[in-house]
Amino acid sequence: MTTSPHIPVALITGASRGLGLEIARAYARRGLRLVLTARGSATLAEATRELRALTEVVALDGDVADPAHLERLVSTGIDAFGPIDVLINNASELGPSPMVSLERLSIEQFEAILRINVVAPLQLIQLVLPTMRAQRSGLIVNVTSDAAVNAYPTWGGYGASKAALEHLSRILAAEVEDTGVRIYVVDPGDMNTAMHAAAEPGVDLSSLPTPDLIAPFFVRLLDETASFGRFEASHLLAATT
Repeated sequence: MTTSPHIPVALITGASRGLGLEIARAYARRGLRLVLTARGSATLAEATRELRALTEVVALDGDVADPAHLERLVSTGIDAFGPIDVLINNASELGPSPMVSLERLSIEQFEAILRINVVAPLQLIQLVLPTMRAQRSGLIVNVTSDAAVNAYPTWGGYGASKAALEHLSRILAAEVEDTGVRIYVVDPGDMNTAMHAAAEPGVDLSSLPTPDLIAPFFVRLLDETASFGRFEASHLLAATT
């Protein structure tokens, strides 16, 4: 008796709009099965209906800041499709809009940013990594920003969280060296998105690339075999060409 080959499974956070949705569309066209989450139940349901015309999808709305939600998300995906092969930590939190200086950023707001941008990605990594290790195969992508390395006024909470995510990724890459698991951080660059509009209300973003121009880069990572050293990419910038 033969068994059907395992179809790769990708878990994507923040998947109902923007870059997360475009990555989901690109992966669906590639034939991957999808495990998706986002906070907006209506927008996630709409995205799920669209994507199910292309591939199998499991979607669970909720907040990645909730540890119980992340546990349910991974267990639901595994129950439906089997092991998670690809993890895209895309969901991010800016903080208050318009953004404020660190002097005015409350500790509660800062903790919320860290919870979504650093702690939640680590929890998801911890949930999927044991199986990836066992299979000696896996791809983990943490979406970052140039705010992690540049000092932009009012971007302090967000930038500090992305800097933490990047260094977490460096350490993780060293810890999983030679296991077959690949770790990337990807800076998609400035994009014309609702999130960017919330960060800088009133600023004209029409000249910036849209997420559909960036998403193909994440497909290329599926096939990437060249080594970038112990840390696969210290600050990999997604090209728009």
